[in-house]
Amino acid sequence: MKIKYFITAVMTAFTGSSLAEGIDEKVNRVVGPYLDSFTNLIFMQIPFFGGVTVPWVVIWLVIAATFFTLYFKFINLRSFKHGFALMRGKYDYSNAPGEVTHFQALTTALSGTVGLGNIAGVAAAVGIGGAGATFWMIVCGFLGMSSKFVECTLGVKYREVLPNGHVHGGPMRYLSKGFAEKGMAGFGKVLAVVFAVMCIGGSLGGGNMFQVNQALEQLVSVTGGDESFLANNGWVFGLVVAVLVGITIIGGIKSIGKVTSKLVPFMGVLYVFTGLIVIAMNYDKIGPAIGAIYDGAFSTQSAFGGLVGVLIVGFQRAAFSNEAGIGSASIAHSAVKTDHPVTEGLVALYEPFIDTVVVCTITALVIGIAGFIPEEPTRGMGIALTSTAFGSAISWFPYVLTVAAVLFAFSTMLAWSYYGLRAFNYLFGHGKAQDLTYNIMFLLFIVIGSSMSLTAVINFSDAMIFAMSIPNLIGLYFLAPVVKRELVTYMAKVKSGEIKPSS
Repeated sequence: MKIKYFITAVMTAFTGSSLAEGIDEKVNRVVGPYLDSFTNLIFMQIPFFGGVTVPWVVIWLVIAATFFTLYFKFINLRSFKHGFALMRGKYDYSNAPGEVTHFQALTTALSGTVGLGNIAGVAAAVGIGGAGATFWMIVCGFLGMSSKFVECTLGVKYREVLPNGHVHGGPMRYLSKGFAEKGMAGFGKVLAVVFAVMCIGGSLGGGNMFQVNQALEQLVSVTGGDESFLANNGWVFGLVVAVLVGITIIGGIKSIGKVTSKLVPFMGVLYVFTGLIVIAMNYDKIGPAIGAIYDGAFSTQSAFGGLVGVLIVGFQRAAFSNEAGIGSASIAHSAVKTDHPVTEGLVALYEPFIDTVVVCTITALVIGIAGFIPEEPTRGMGIALTSTAFGSAISWFPYVLTVAAVLFAFSTMLAWSYYGLRAFNYLFGHGKAQDLTYNIMFLLFIVIGSSMSLTAVINFSDAMIFAMSIPNLIGLYFLAPVVKRELVTYMAKVKSGEIKPSS
């Protein structure tokens, strides 16, 4: 984007929507083709079985998740209990290096994945793939737990703890340090830089502009639609959100962790509880809904593309929702207080489980028992469909959904502000000036995102998020033996009693 467009866009946020529409058109016309080319490359469709096509990045993510599940002998299942004990703080030690507890690290990472994708994305999945897509979402969620385990263990293993106690970790660190240990420092550095650039772009677009834009859309829908004050004054909402985000991120990961450790459980319980009420009010439809999910998952004659088509849609939505293999979550998990890197990997197992297996399944069931799953593939479904499904039980439930959507968007922005900042620090160094520069830029993009559509830019940033998986997964494959050694050593110490619960 040319600098004059950026400046004009910022001014537009405070001057009126008509000018914003003009900037939208100019930006999309000038840079749109270039951004679209990159987006098409990342989400390029390739032929699969049965004549079905699928974005290659989805296959890239799912194959990796399957490999790590087998390589670590179903770590996603056999260490579930110990991961829960770690999450509860039974092995927390206050003198361990780091900035946040296991629970705070998990909720910060969850705040970056449990978001509008769980509300709107699931509706899109069942619209295209039918009820059966839900089953494959769950399967992919379980597989994704293994990818999270590997990347978050590495995030702590290769993190850098500064003299002031601040932690810098994530793919940038383990790609550069891990490959250096293998005598490939130059290659690791290139991968780390590519990841950092993609992470910054993704944080400003998919983790920022998209979130505030979609939250505003739901808010407008329940406050009068086109007649709503916010319909033509979205910048007001953006400004309020920017102030709230700014107040939180000034304190760094400790402040973010404190907020998300309270906000994520609240919004998660609020959303799941509301969904369970809708399900309970339609208890007679629970059996048929579950039956439809199972039958649709294995049907070879489905109108939604048969077995392969439904499987692909489910895998795609799960991969896009929990972001396992993207590497972003390891940045938050790296800040945990621990002497044993593998402990945070075991806690991270719960991230895809909560995000995909629990929250996405609740959404799919609500839509299913409310009778809103189409008989033929239907595109364009999103948060409006989920809102209608919730409203079918109790008329004011869409307002509850609106609260959840705004909170999901807010928490996602908190997490991605931290991810983008650490990537920015990797490229431009540590210091108050660097932190302030990035934070101001991030807050400005919140206001811009609430005032403009910038479709091409937002799609491009979404592609950048998934492009992060390219350097990240290359690193995970190479460094998986390091994680296995860490796991074997840690489990042996737990079994021998050398590592004991702290409480």
